[in-house]
Amino acid sequence: MRRGGDMMKQERQAYAALGALLLIAVGYMNWNSWGNGGGGGFRIPIPWLQPRMGFIGRNGTQFIDLETGTPVYINGWNSYWLMSSEKRKWVSEMLWRGREMGLTVCRTWAFSDGGPKALQLFPGHYDEQVFQALDYAIYEARRNHIRLILCLLNNLNAFGGKDQYVRWAQEAGFNAILTRRNTYSGVRYCDEPAIFAWELMNEPRCVFKSSAPILQDWIIDMSSHIKSIDKKHLVTIGLEGFYGPGRTERLEVNPGEWAATFGSDFVKNSADEHIDFASVHAYPDSWIPTASLEEKVKYLSSWVDSHVNDSQNILNKPVLFLEFGSNLHVKKNGTFERDVLLKVVYDRVYESAKKGQAGAGALLWQLMVGGMQKYHDEFSLVAWEHPSTYKLIVQQSCRLLRLFQRKKSMGEPCLKLQP
Repeated sequence: MRRGGDMMKQERQAYAALGALLLIAVGYMNWNSWGNGGGGGFRIPIPWLQPRMGFIGRNGTQFIDLETGTPVYINGWNSYWLMSSEKRKWVSEMLWRGREMGLTVCRTWAFSDGGPKALQLFPGHYDEQVFQALDYAIYEARRNHIRLILCLLNNLNAFGGKDQYVRWAQEAGFNAILTRRNTYSGVRYCDEPAIFAWELMNEPRCVFKSSAPILQDWIIDMSSHIKSIDKKHLVTIGLEGFYGPGRTERLEVNPGEWAATFGSDFVKNSADEHIDFASVHAYPDSWIPTASLEEKVKYLSSWVDSHVNDSQNILNKPVLFLEFGSNLHVKKNGTFERDVLLKVVYDRVYESAKKGQAGAGALLWQLMVGGMQKYHDEFSLVAWEHPSTYKLIVQQSCRLLRLFQRKKSMGEPCLKLQP
């Protein structure tokens, strides 16, 4: 019996050694770099070796952590460029910086089709190198305990927009992305808890308001299609939040008469059963550019309150302000005016969270790291280069975390701040 036991022990040791060699081999074969001077990525594409993370679900007007049942309110940001970035180190730094600021969700593009660095070259054919860039962004997000909202299509033609998809829709669809297996983690996208939600389209609009039924039918078809493939993730639309002409009691909330002409309607579009949460954008600098700061504050307050109330009382769904920002370059007073407008949104989200209501979070547009000037737009921000705005972002993260998390689970930036 002793001899048999020794043989079994040797066999177990042999299998352990083979397993270790296999992991080393896999890592060696998957070591790579990306872009000029881009950092390396050590790939062990084995799902059960990835950091533990639960999925986010919905219970009425609140997001919840499906593992703990804890309500989830979000302070997040946009970095549209994670997949198209020239350097992997920028992606890693941005996600690490986001975590350090207490941010929990990042919204980014999962499209760039029909042009330079295209993900989808033509119907059903994808650039594997670009796809692996998206793999890396998701992999790094999970390592930093950040969740991503992946926007699947674009209404604007700059990145391969709606016109491109009209030609491709019948042949391509979303299947390739939803069922993709990540080359870094081995996890299929539809099984990946680091994906917070799928967004159908960035800012869907129609050329004519008479096309509103077409947009509504498209939302119903696409959202139900995603749910037929992936039942684990949330789905949202990507609306700007404008009210349509049939909602006369809300038209005064719009930034102008023009906002009701795009065929979208916040309430009707968001009410579909396959849409898990409502989405809104907020850009007072662009929408009412000649208004004073006081007028912009009044408008923004009404805009946020109206959408939170409609989500709470009509839709019975959470609402995320997926994009909100302020243009530093047009401000006479610099950072001060931007901080005032950002604080309007942050304060209203916080008040909603304290009451357990539908205003579930806001995502600042948009954060960058140093050296990325070619990716900037007028709302871009390297947050740590603007101390007052940085502090405002961190304070919002921390006060949301304090509502639902124990002190020991909060990050160092929050522990340094006074409640």
